[in-house]
Amino acid sequence: MRKYPNPMNPSVVGVDVLDRNLDNQGRLHSHRLLSTEWGLPSIVKAILGTNRTLTYIKEHSVVDPMEKKMELCSTNITLTNLVSVDERLVYRPHPENSNKTVLTQEAIITVKGVSLSSYLEGLMANKISSNARKGCEALEWVIKKLNSEIEELAISARGSMKSAIAAAASAED
Repeated sequence: MRKYPNPMNPSVVGVDVLDRNLDNQGRLHSHRLLSTEWGLPSIVKAILGTNRTLTYIKEHSVVDPMEKKMELCSTNITLTNLVSVDERLVYRPHPENSNKTVLTQEAIITVKGVSLSSYLEGLMANKISSNARKGCEALEWVIKKLNSEIEELAISARGSMKSAIAAAASAED
């Protein structure tokens, strides 16, 4: 899956696929490491007591083509002594309109050992919610990009076939 990088979420600066496989039910499982660069406000850096903005997130996704469902579960693996974020996103067709997608999002945010933790948890919850909306836009962007690449390949293949047919026809003459 090529969700990142995308113009809607420039904070994801790197993606490493750690493992990808198909299970016996035809579902694609991917384990990825995301590198993210967050532009934290100065006050948040001061409250957390860190200037670090590069963080790493582990993500497990399951794409089920039979159910037309994609599930992503992610958790941060840096700054875990200060904050933990466990997020689950599920994309599936709308039950009444298959041309629409329903996104269900769950996130557990825990800020540890700092003052104003509920304030920071609220800020992070708002950011996660905003990013989920951007995630839908990003998937639409990926689909359009893939469709464009497929069309370019089809045009190229048709051109190659025409050239091969023309060459074969002139060789017969």
